[in-house]
Amino acid sequence: MECKEEDFLQLSGLQHFCFCRRQWALIHIENQWAENFRTVDGSLMHTHVHDQAFRESRGDRLIVRGLAVHSSELGISGQCDVVEFHQNPEGVPLQGKEGLWLPYPVEYKRGRPKENNADELQLCAQAMCLEEMLCCTVSEGALYYGEPRRRLPVAFTAQLRGQVRSSLVEMHALYRRQYTPKVKPTKACNACSLKDICVPKLMRNRNVSDYLTDAMEGLE
Repeated sequence: MECKEEDFLQLSGLQHFCFCRRQWALIHIENQWAENFRTVDGSLMHTHVHDQAFRESRGDRLIVRGLAVHSSELGISGQCDVVEFHQNPEGVPLQGKEGLWLPYPVEYKRGRPKENNADELQLCAQAMCLEEMLCCTVSEGALYYGEPRRRLPVAFTAQLRGQVRSSLVEMHALYRRQYTPKVKPTKACNACSLKDICVPKLMRNRNVSDYLTDAMEGLE
């Protein structure tokens, strides 16, 4: 799947899509958004992390924040919270630095690890972008969670890479159709910032068009 730049989707949308296809469509197709404590807290964390002017060398490690990445093959673009470049004979040359360096993406998340693998998918997509851009192999990265305050290493397995590709194929298909999938209510809906827009309870037994029709008739 090769995409033109104007058809790129947001890399961060992978996390939304894994959590709920409808949430992803409401945000990325219908351009609807709502804040709650979780989204605000997460935004504050990423504001600190996404300092594109930040560069730090620590011996055999170079730390870069807010690195822009993209992939024509996957049809996505976005930013990495942090990319650590470790000196490694299997790495790539970097301008102004001696030796070879291998990228190691690190994604920062508030709270605790999730029950699904949404965060792992997002991080793996970042690694696949880095591989395409730098012509190297990125086999591992890490997720840093705010509450345990520790890193969890993530191996970019063939299975995880396959899920990234299949998810993006579906996302591009939905985006081309401008189609918002129907909701499938779960316990996770209670924590979603879009629950008042999505109205999952109403959607259990009726579709959106019927609901909007009844609402408009009530205003007449």
